[in-house]
Amino acid sequence: MDFYQKINLIIEKDKRYKADAYEFTMQALHFTQNKLNRSGHLTGKELLEGIKEFGLDKYGIMLKNLLEYWGLTSTDDFGEIVFNMINYGLMSKTDNDSKNDFKNVYSFNLAFDIKEKITLENK
Repeated sequence: MDFYQKINLIIEKDKRYKADAYEFTMQALHFTQNKLNRSGHLTGKELLEGIKEFGLDKYGIMLKNLLEYWGLTSTDDFGEIVFNMINYGLMSKTDNDSKNDFKNVYSFNLAFDIKEKITLENK
C-alpha cells in the first residue's frame, strides 16, 4: 500500500484533517531531517520547528490559513497527525515519544502571523 492509500485509510477513520495536512507533515519531516543532516528519528519539538520553517518558506503569509483549512489549529494537531501516521507505518517512534511532545509547543498566531511579526520587529 502506498502513502496516499494509507492516508485515505487514516482519513476514513479520522476526518479531522485533510490529506494535504498529512502530505505537508511528511514534507516537513524530510525538510527537517535534511536540515539537521539526519536520516532517522526527530523529536516532536524538532519536527515542529521544522514544520514552522518549512511552512513559512513554502507558503509565507498563507501558511496559517492553509493549516486552518487543513484542520490544524495548534501544535497538538500535528501530534495527532504524526501518531495517525505512526499507527499506519508511515512514521516511527521511540518508547520516549508521545503526543504530549506536541502539546502547546508554540502558538500558531505568534508563529505564523507574518503581519504581527513585522509589527513586533519594527518596534
